[in-house]
Amino acid sequence: MNSDILKQGVDRAPHRSLMKALGLTDREIEKPFVGVVNSFTEMVPGHMHLRQIADAVKAGIRENGGTPFEFSTVAVCDGLAMGHQGMHFSLASRELIADSIEVMTRAHQLDALVLIPSCDKVVPGMMMAAMRLNIPAIVVSGGPMLPGRYEGKSLTLNSAFEGVGQVVAGKKDENWLHNIEAKACPTAGSCAGMFTANSMNCLTEALGLALPGNGTIPAVYSERIILAKETGYQVMELFRKDIRPRDIVTETALKNGVALDMALGCSTNTILHLPAIANEGDIPWELRKVNEVSSKTPQICKLSPAGDYVLADLHEAGGVSAVLKQLLDNDYFDGNPLTVSGVSQAERLQEAQVLNSQVIHPMGTPYSSQGGLKVLFGNLAPEGAVIKQGALADQSMVFEGTAQVFDGEVAAADAIRNLKIKEGDVVVIRYEGPKGGPGMREMLGPTSTLAGMGLDATVALITDGRFSGASRGLSIGHVSPEAALGGEIALLQTGDKIRIDLKEGTLDWVVSNEERKSRREKYEQNQVQLENLNPELRAGYLGRYSQFVQSASRGAAFRKIK
Repeated sequence: MNSDILKQGVDRAPHRSLMKALGLTDREIEKPFVGVVNSFTEMVPGHMHLRQIADAVKAGIRENGGTPFEFSTVAVCDGLAMGHQGMHFSLASRELIADSIEVMTRAHQLDALVLIPSCDKVVPGMMMAAMRLNIPAIVVSGGPMLPGRYEGKSLTLNSAFEGVGQVVAGKKDENWLHNIEAKACPTAGSCAGMFTANSMNCLTEALGLALPGNGTIPAVYSERIILAKETGYQVMELFRKDIRPRDIVTETALKNGVALDMALGCSTNTILHLPAIANEGDIPWELRKVNEVSSKTPQICKLSPAGDYVLADLHEAGGVSAVLKQLLDNDYFDGNPLTVSGVSQAERLQEAQVLNSQVIHPMGTPYSSQGGLKVLFGNLAPEGAVIKQGALADQSMVFEGTAQVFDGEVAAADAIRNLKIKEGDVVVIRYEGPKGGPGMREMLGPTSTLAGMGLDATVALITDGRFSGASRGLSIGHVSPEAALGGEIALLQTGDKIRIDLKEGTLDWVVSNEERKSRREKYEQNQVQLENLNPELRAGYLGRYSQFVQSASRGAAFRKIK
């Protein structure tokens, strides 16, 4: 055991004394030490109930012969951070989460980990830590929020964001919006649709790092507490069998994760997080692999924001296991990888079945023959850009529009609210990438306002930043290389023509070679200095973050020090 170095031998008497100051008995000291990483915070509704989840996990650990030690990490609520300076810190918190878990685990020589995330960056941050540390580890999240109800319809957080656009467009009044605000988020849990948090929690099942049900059991169900107890119990089985994250998350498992991603129509942010997880496990990974899987994997679920169903509906329809069984039976999913259940995916999925074919379509009648996400390449994004094509009515659309260029989200959001954007425009938001932002802000405000105004199908939005999982419409993010690295997006001017071809998977700037060369020369002469972009953010953590962060095409992960 790793923890033996803390507690065995005469020279560890001082260490044991400190453990007894914690109230530990000799019997507890002799058992394996299991870290319970609880991201509880009173700031985040997805995390407000995690004390109860952690208590259940610890009960399971004790029942199966371990000694649990709970500690915390940071958690940013993307909804609360949206639309202001706080969003610079969201993606950046992912690396901080992984680092803080490494610090606590290595400093105290823990033998195993149970990871309790809920929201957007906490889930991948914890999985990155698991891959980096490679000791027995298992994930159990807080679960999704139940939907709200108003005017006979299901509501999610996105209903409030899009409601703002409807008020701006004069379609609804502020009293109506106040009622939406009061009803949209009725319980604890990660926001009810297939947004980033729930996308990543579902992917934990496909990657094999969580027990069945982790992605979909609602936060307020007692079934979630039972899952937490079973998770605590199971981590001790992983410890005894010495099953580690790198035994589970392989290149094949990552492709399985992408297959589920495509079938469900998950958030574009998963395309950032999977490469970062691969990076921590030293697994080779390229964005083009996403398209390889997407091109042949049907989308069989259409959850909010793309459709009307929410995570609670998916749970009642059979959950992630039912979707994976459909994929497995039709050769879109590899059943061989190991899982934290101690058996292969195929063995674990034997009894899974679809209980509602309206929520989980049969393979013969998918929503789309291709997956929910697509990576676009072209002269504007030679390293790639990503779109949630599953949230579009026409996935073979060709859109050519006129660029309206903004250096940062704030100016773009003001232009949209002031009705300066019209049909046929391409809103370009740059200097919002991992390095340029810094922190690669999500931009749910502009996309949801456009959707609320009814412009999401006739106005495109492209950015070197990223979008919330709640975004829909012609929204293209992660344009790489980013403007701060001299990507082509830095050369654009208002009035330029941009062409988006979804069928061919291309994103191009329609410009002559001569004009492109001239723009490049001017850019080199007048290059934007990073220290002049949001200088107030570059003195602390974000300044250090921007020095180490890589391109979005590499998952915005830190470059490794040789």
